[in-house]
Amino acid sequence: MPNISDLTGGFQALRVFTSSGTWTKPSGILKVKVTVVGAGGGGSAWDSGDDNAMGGGGGGASIEVIDVSSVSSVTVTIGAGGAGSSTNANGSAGGTTSFGSYLQATGGGGGSRANASPSASAGGVGSGGHINFTGQKGSGGMIQNVSQENNMGGMGGNSLLGFGGAFMPYGQSAQPGTGFGGGGGGRVDSNSPTGGAGSAGIVIVEEFT
Repeated sequence: MPNISDLTGGFQALRVFTSSGTWTKPSGILKVKVTVVGAGGGGSAWDSGDDNAMGGGGGGASIEVIDVSSVSSVTVTIGAGGAGSSTNANGSAGGTTSFGSYLQATGGGGGSRANASPSASAGGVGSGGHINFTGQKGSGGMIQNVSQENNMGGMGGNSLLGFGGAFMPYGQSAQPGTGFGGGGGGRVDSNSPTGGAGSAGIVIVEEFT
């Protein structure tokens, strides 16, 4: 496995994948530096009592330098952002992003809707790279008392290249994750609330001769 310091050839091009596809090696390319980010998890929602609307976890990430001198193409898979939950349900987990079998990053966990103070939703995990990152956990909502009008939905977790949806007061729309791999925020509202969606993953391929 090459080291990052092995990138002694000239930089040629940057390829960015925001949807699944195939990376095809251009003529003369010998090494690539690849960054993958998993998708963010969706936030949860609740509408009564002292329950808690958590934000979704941020996607994991991984970076690797790959010798592609004997490679012609690699399958690229982009994880989809997790959906925000409907009323009184958990958000959906974000999808896994990968560059063939070389490296991958799982998506953040969906935000949990649970009574009072649930544990934070997990961030995704990168693996296979020279450098691997775990996404930030989603935050629990701010519960001041059983009167939901004084409470706030939780904040989504950040990723290497994305930000989680912000804390939002009662009755305000949950904020989606932004960038790539940000977790969706939670929502507190008595009128059929929906959690914020996580943002999708990304693959960045830097090509060198």
